[in-house]
Amino acid sequence: MAAIAGVDQFASDSLVTLGMHAGSGEKSGGHGQAKQLQSSHRDHSHDSGGYMVKSRRSIVVASKEGQYCLSCGADRPALQRTFSATTTRYAMRGSLNTRGQSGYFRGWMFIARLFGLCLVLISGGVQAAKDQGHDYRIVGYVGDARPLPSISANKLDAINFAFATLTPAGNVELKSPTATQSLADLVALRKINPRLKILASVGGWGADHFSEAAWDDTERHRFADSAADLLDQHDLDGIDIDWEYPTLAGPGISHQPEDRRHFSLLLETLRKRLDQLGAAHGGKHYLLTIAAADSEFVAGIELKRVARSLDWINLMTYDFHNGLTPSTGHHAGLHLSKLAPANDRAADKAVQQFLAAGVPARKLVLGVAFYGRAFGDVDPQHDGMQQKYAHFVGAPSWHDLKVDYITYNVGTYNGGDNDSGKNGYVRYWDEQAQAPYLWNADKHIFVSYDDPQSLRAKAAYVRANNLGGMMYWEHSLDQDEQLLDVVRQGLRKP
Repeated sequence: MAAIAGVDQFASDSLVTLGMHAGSGEKSGGHGQAKQLQSSHRDHSHDSGGYMVKSRRSIVVASKEGQYCLSCGADRPALQRTFSATTTRYAMRGSLNTRGQSGYFRGWMFIARLFGLCLVLISGGVQAAKDQGHDYRIVGYVGDARPLPSISANKLDAINFAFATLTPAGNVELKSPTATQSLADLVALRKINPRLKILASVGGWGADHFSEAAWDDTERHRFADSAADLLDQHDLDGIDIDWEYPTLAGPGISHQPEDRRHFSLLLETLRKRLDQLGAAHGGKHYLLTIAAADSEFVAGIELKRVARSLDWINLMTYDFHNGLTPSTGHHAGLHLSKLAPANDRAADKAVQQFLAAGVPARKLVLGVAFYGRAFGDVDPQHDGMQQKYAHFVGAPSWHDLKVDYITYNVGTYNGGDNDSGKNGYVRYWDEQAQAPYLWNADKHIFVSYDDPQSLRAKAAYVRANNLGGMMYWEHSLDQDEQLLDVVRQGLRKP
């Protein structure tokens, strides 16, 4: 750790050394941390996942999700620079003595040195770096199927096994002996990548009994105990809750207005139980995540409160247009199409909803789709975009898209892979939405999907907004791991 000369002691006689970001390694969840030697000004911020260390005089050093800030000047700093100790060879130790000077420094030489340090920071001597690859996690859902698809363990940070079941009695269980063996095979991948985290995802579309399991303290503890037993029995690293959706009606799913508060209590109970389990296993941190949608879902849970219990949130930023929506459109668009109504859905709108609700950016993992949505007998205006359709054709996987709809072209887009239409399908790129789509004028079929170009755009969005990473559904749909490789490259993973 290289030291920057000039500062050794805070006004309150505190000494702080900034540490390297944990990434997805030993500290689960990959949150930044300031390693503290001595400090009387520590603010443990659960929302940010980091520490904040403050001086009462003239220097502020803070760690918030791996980002650090140095302010030079008086209590109202005129000069400030934010940087990350994970992405530069410069970490810092400071030395500052203001006792007896009411916040002003003694000696012009020290002022000159400190001012010079600020200029170095501001001019880029220490480079701000939000977007270093190891800061971003890649989470993949793997379905309950035999045999399991081929999985390159070193390409992932976490695997969510989909799904474990919630029984009418409120217990978390695996569906079958087949699921048990599949989960064991996933756990074995840690021999290849010891940093890989294996989680059981509970629920999914159409899964019932969550409302009852969250209803009162007795039921919540039953749920938490059974979840902890499942993790302990199968040597898992955490649990992902996919309740679709609290307070909202679904296909045969019970719901009630109290779900909003009960979901918070359920997750808090589960977090405490996982911490107890971790204490029994030498202080291991068990991960707790949820899968979350946008729009009405946001109103159905106490997002800011819920986020405190979670390591991250898997945003299901796909299926915006599907067989239940009245028109075609981008099912996984990053932004709204110019033809879309203002109330249409898009990934950026979802992210902004969660941020506005108080969820830290680093706890948001952006979801992408390794499949498309196809619509038939579509009105032909605008090449089928935002048009009525007669029937829903299906959800072709990335593999199926390459067989029947597109040709995969290696290295044709700014040195990266891309695709083009075939068999009567023409590929279009929506610049405003940052999303592709296919139109077959003869068959009147419209297809929305994610491809390498849209995934690169989403990875750039994650980096620009300092989100927690990217998640995808589902691994078997990308048999050659082509899209997974694009995600890794886009997030600049090593």
